[in-house]
Amino acid sequence: MEEIAAASGTSKSVFYRYFGDKAGLQKAMGEMAVARMQEKIIEAGRTAASARSGLRAMVSAYLQMAETSPNVYLFVTGQLGDGGPGQIDTALSSFFETITAMMDAAIGEYLAGREMPPEASATAHYWPTAALGMIRAAGERWIAAPGGPGKPTEEQMTDQLTAWLFDGIGYDRGPGPDSTDFPSAPSTDHEKETQ
Repeated sequence: MEEIAAASGTSKSVFYRYFGDKAGLQKAMGEMAVARMQEKIIEAGRTAASARSGLRAMVSAYLQMAETSPNVYLFVTGQLGDGGPGQIDTALSSFFETITAMMDAAIGEYLAGREMPPEASATAHYWPTAALGMIRAAGERWIAAPGGPGKPTEEQMTDQLTAWLFDGIGYDRGPGPDSTDFPSAPSTDHEKETQ
């Protein structure tokens, strides 16, 4: 607390008066970071011309924030230092609920009027939660990966996640409109026998 106060050009007592203790300061910091993440992601989604470009913009905003400030991101999501579970759970839960609701509305518009099997219609509202979980898990693994020529850029990760979310893994079919070109998977012996 002394170091933070000194770096801020004030006294330790000022921090204690406003935040109570170190945990209070961490909680306030986490809530501010979550609010900024939410703002950037929502703005990215709102300015998009289509559901796909909106999703891509949101994925990009999420990954950019995580890449630009990895320690802040890890702290906010409860994976760094004293910012463990419980510190900013309310703000983080609200953040994920807001982003999930926004994605739910976008996917609802995207699917409106499309013919779908009944089971697909019944499960469509689970997609935003699954999508956000995938983005978060892949993003955290990407942040933790050591730098080097084998590590994808933010743009490559954004494109790949968007393609996975919209097109599936994609190796079992040729490239479709607006999809990333994937190499065809080699046929297995079983597939050759049944053809």
